[in-house]
Amino acid sequence: MFSERLKSLVPYTPGEQPQDRKYLKLNTNENPYPPSPRVRDVLQDLDIERLRLYPDPMSTRLREKLAVKWGLKQDQVFVSNGSDEALSFCFYAFFGSERGKVLFPEVTYSFFPVYCSFYGIQYETVPLNDDFTLDVGRFVEKGGCGVIFPNPNAPTGIEVPLGKVISLLENYPADRVVVIDEAYIDFGGETAACLIDKFPNLAVVRTFSKSMSLAGLRLGFVLAHEKLVSALFTVKDSFNSYPADTLAQLIGETALSDEGYYRAITHEIIATRDGFARKLAELGWHILPSKSNFVFARKRGVEGREVYLRLKDRGILVRHFDLDKIREFVRITIGKKKDMDRLLDEIRALF
Repeated sequence: MFSERLKSLVPYTPGEQPQDRKYLKLNTNENPYPPSPRVRDVLQDLDIERLRLYPDPMSTRLREKLAVKWGLKQDQVFVSNGSDEALSFCFYAFFGSERGKVLFPEVTYSFFPVYCSFYGIQYETVPLNDDFTLDVGRFVEKGGCGVIFPNPNAPTGIEVPLGKVISLLENYPADRVVVIDEAYIDFGGETAACLIDKFPNLAVVRTFSKSMSLAGLRLGFVLAHEKLVSALFTVKDSFNSYPADTLAQLIGETALSDEGYYRAITHEIIATRDGFARKLAELGWHILPSKSNFVFARKRGVEGREVYLRLKDRGILVRHFDLDKIREFVRITIGKKKDMDRLLDEIRALF
């Protein structure tokens, strides 16, 4: 009844969304602040007649606005149904086992191996340093058919500085693509989007989900050389010609017009994160240096799963990964200050 391909698939497991009670959700890296007020205004004024028509399959207006924001040409922008779809298309378009294995960090997004299984791509992981930083020189040493990694990395939250990204691009084969997912870059990192024109083999994947508070919208985009963007359109149009719906495109355009609002809430999250990390460290926890909207932390002598379960029992959800090298840690999304104060109170009482 089922294909051989299906039998070998091991699907990605997203952060839990339990329905048994009301929780303080600090497990899925959602922005604690609402989208720009302009989004509500545009929805109230929406002409619903537009919804009987198909959306623009090229997302032309949204791509134009993204191009202006990033100082690129429209042909250097690709829009997708969430950055997950963009990443999936990147795996299909840029990586192939006939040229070797795709490379990514040993501790990173758990759906990277899922995509490899789905598309039949071989992969090899690159070990992190003892402090969980990523040595991009190891990608150069191994070669492979291409490279993909989040920056900042997840779930560690540690950033690869722009200088090291440049070094990777200068030394990696120019005929193989380097994909950098920047879902969390706005929370203190430095984007590689400024390198697009200099390095035609660079693809930068971004999302509206995190810093722009639109995780429920499912809207992502890729900044890259025209040839790479053209390849992504080929994949899209072979899969689904209309991935970004009319509302998503319209809301995305509107969100881009309120940069001041998003800058303010991002700065608030960064300040809350740094204050929370400092107080957690004072309680004896080890916290990795984060440039994201979460922290990765452990309490020595306490298993990460125990931390997760005890907090869940108190009505607070954090994320635990039952994987080698990070089993002791939990990933804690940064909420509003009152949320983090509540979490600190529970931690003091429990541990």
